[in-house]
Amino acid sequence: MSTAFSTADILLPKNADMTRWAVVACDQFTSQKEYWEKAASVAGDAPSALDLILPEAYLGAEDEGERIVKIHKKMDEYLSEGLFEEYKDCFIYVRRTDSTGKMREGIVGKIDLEMYDYNKGSTSQVRATEATVAERIPPRLAVRRGAPLELPHIMILIDDPGKTVIEPLAGEELPVVYDFDLMLSGGHIEGRLVRGESARRIEAALDTLGERENFERRSCVSGVPVLHYAMGDGNHSLATAKAYYEELKAAHPGEDLSDHPARYALVEIVNLHSDALEFEAIHRVIEGIDPSDFLIEMTDAIGLTDNNCPQYFEMVFGGEAYRAGITKPSSNLTVGSVQDFIDDYVRRKGGTVDYIHGVDVVRKLAEKPDTVGIILPYMGKDELFPSVIKDGALPRKTFSMGHAEDKRYYVEARRISAE
Repeated sequence: MSTAFSTADILLPKNADMTRWAVVACDQFTSQKEYWEKAASVAGDAPSALDLILPEAYLGAEDEGERIVKIHKKMDEYLSEGLFEEYKDCFIYVRRTDSTGKMREGIVGKIDLEMYDYNKGSTSQVRATEATVAERIPPRLAVRRGAPLELPHIMILIDDPGKTVIEPLAGEELPVVYDFDLMLSGGHIEGRLVRGESARRIEAALDTLGERENFERRSCVSGVPVLHYAMGDGNHSLATAKAYYEELKAAHPGEDLSDHPARYALVEIVNLHSDALEFEAIHRVIEGIDPSDFLIEMTDAIGLTDNNCPQYFEMVFGGEAYRAGITKPSSNLTVGSVQDFIDDYVRRKGGTVDYIHGVDVVRKLAEKPDTVGIILPYMGKDELFPSVIKDGALPRKTFSMGHAEDKRYYVEARRISAE
């Protein structure tokens, strides 16, 4: 078997202030532009990954196109100035201490997009865990199209209860390539270079993990294609990388693009069974609506009650919070039943939906008029692989791996254009 995850040629800035270089994933703090203004203030005029990404807080802004042009120009500038040092055929072993003091381990390498399919019912090695929204790909594709570089905030999960792939690296003597504090309460991060025999051991361990008998024993599901890699964070970013690669193939019919760098995407794999990995719910804030009308229609559609039910959530508006049970669920998960209604309501009556990671942020945003906050229960991480195997992709934005500050920061980069 050939694993979809392998070593990559990885770029790291040299002689840079890494605290000012690394910034959190672009899909965080989408309703809090003040966070990104603080990040820009910290970065100042130093080389920074902030110059190479488009925070989603600015998607749809009047200057979105100008920002993308500046991103591409800055990538070219950093490359021409020799900002980066390239580490060939390697992994980066990441030790990330988050804002709570917990340490999460991961490995940065590349994923083969030929072995990834985000569509529901996919049987590929790499699968989406949540529904992919096609409308969210084009603005991200505009950033990737024509860009010479990619920076990853994608985290992919492996199901390794025996801790055979990532964790043994802690006992190996590996060169440290970065070690610094992250900006704005992001914690600390250390990266070690993995090459040669250590890298081959990782690939062999991944192959063994994917053998059918091991897979069926872990998943308790037999007779279905093996799920090797399940998306954790960055589902739409990986879908965008796939879309760009398919676009390249369509534009060059008959050409062999099997070795093109855009066939791959830089990602970090993390063990689902890491003690530092915690799943949290992603909540909803709906703006530009009549809260009373929203409540009336939601009660009718999914049978809201103040009695205890297997599916439940908390609704916040007008300075009050209400616990609601669902008596007419449309999905096996609370988030699915709620999202089905929200999608239908917004389609018919307008309004905008934002996806928020912190309960306190939801409560604060829901203080605004014409706004409703939905606080959802979390899904246990042990439910993830079996649910994806049996039911396919979950409703979008079902879960989050940790607080916003603890998401992946942009540190490494990789070329995606043919030289």
